[in-house]
Amino acid sequence: MTQTSDNVTWLTQEAYNQLKAELEYLSGPARTEISVKIAAAREEGDLRENGGYHAAKEEQGKMELRVRQLTQLLEHAKVGEAPADDGVVEPGMVVTIAFDGDPDDTVTFLLASREYASADIETYSPQSPLGIGVNGMRKGDVAEYELPNGKMARVKILEARPYDG
Repeated sequence: MTQTSDNVTWLTQEAYNQLKAELEYLSGPARTEISVKIAAAREEGDLRENGGYHAAKEEQGKMELRVRQLTQLLEHAKVGEAPADDGVVEPGMVVTIAFDGDPDDTVTFLLASREYASADIETYSPQSPLGIGVNGMRKGDVAEYELPNGKMARVKILEARPYDG
């Protein structure tokens, strides 16, 4: 899954199905479970000093936030194939870059949203400074982007190919 614009997230069918299943669980059985926890903790008495109650309410808040995130993500999802193998750096591509043009100082990463992050490859968001800098570039192009400390960094695009997950 990768970002194709500010509002649309590209997802493989498998990623869409996983996120949909998570949303269904959080919206159904998980809500019931947390309601039971809250009710049981409430019966213990004074809510001001009831650690179990406060912990359950905090858990409920985190779960509801995740439900909202998943709902928004899935509402704007586009299920489909990986981007074309045209050498253009875009979300869904595995990109190899050389820092300051040094061919020995290279990094290979997946340009994608965090939901698509994999243990197999480092993932950078299309909205990260590096992601913004390399998006739309081609093999051989040099991109500049601003580091968090305000300095500029330069990278050369060595390769861009679709992620085969």
